[in-house]
Amino acid sequence: MPLHFLNTQDWSRPDLDALLDDARHFKQSKLGDQLRGKSVALLFFNPSMRTRTSFELGTFQLGGHAVVLQPGKDAWPIEFDVGTVMDGEAEEHIAEVARVLSRYADIIGVRAFPKFVDWSVDRQDRVLNAIATYADVPVINMETITHPCQELAHIMALQEHFGTTDLRGKKYVLTWTYHPKPLNTAVANSALTIATRMGMDVTLLCPTPEYILDERYMGWAAQNVAEHGGSLQVSHDIDSAYAGADIVYAKSWGALPYFGNWGPELPIREQHKHFMVDERKMSLTNDGVFSHCLPLRRNVKASDAVMDSPRCIAINEAENRLHVQKAIMARVVR
Repeated sequence: MPLHFLNTQDWSRPDLDALLDDARHFKQSKLGDQLRGKSVALLFFNPSMRTRTSFELGTFQLGGHAVVLQPGKDAWPIEFDVGTVMDGEAEEHIAEVARVLSRYADIIGVRAFPKFVDWSVDRQDRVLNAIATYADVPVINMETITHPCQELAHIMALQEHFGTTDLRGKKYVLTWTYHPKPLNTAVANSALTIATRMGMDVTLLCPTPEYILDERYMGWAAQNVAEHGGSLQVSHDIDSAYAGADIVYAKSWGALPYFGNWGPELPIREQHKHFMVDERKMSLTNDGVFSHCLPLRRNVKASDAVMDSPRCIAINEAENRLHVQKAIMARVVR
């Protein structure tokens, strides 16, 4: 059975630590031969800059070859439902796509965002799980309703900043920020998961209870606290959440109760533009470090001063995507 990388919660803590160790090695030694003679099929159902660039270059730097496919654009539209009568737009079924790609490629990467119509459907992560079900080679999640590659790059950047792999005892604030559109919860889900996995004291800061994340990820976080120490709390108060924080991680996301019906959520979102990360809020921290997964709208999610501060490690985190992805591909490939 292939070794997939779908969520960090599926991997043991020692295995995640080993991946981070490998990523640090790749950061020091850019080139390798772990993928020599190997091919990687990268399926992008949604746009990308960092993910596509880092996976393509990472494959090349390890001696392999990456093929980028965009179903519905430069590849046939795909059907994912089982038992459906395919008389619509889709030209082929994932059962064939995944198995054929498995004959060509040694790894399959998948980037597929939610449809933003029905969260009860989107939370099943059907595209990713269908490909993993039918594929005969390892499948890597390049972001769906979680973003596990980003998780590891984030933790790697924090470990570099603090000069230690042990982040226990750090106060970690995952803060919602305003965006003119309701966005995917993937990065927030993943940040909550990995921060609690690392034993930090985590505060989820969001405007109202409607913005609390899905029960699956809140449950994972609670499980991680029980197993790895640290703590988890939800706050709607900006100043108390920021007070004494060692780490502030910002992300925008839509409120799940309004998923697929964003009109009623808009007034709530518009009332909380002040959640933007700025100098005043960061002054409340313990000389805290700031990061974001990128892309980021300046002076909407975070101020210029915060982004240009030496305490901002967003660029370091983005660079680490390359090293982390190489570590993941090298580990899962046969």
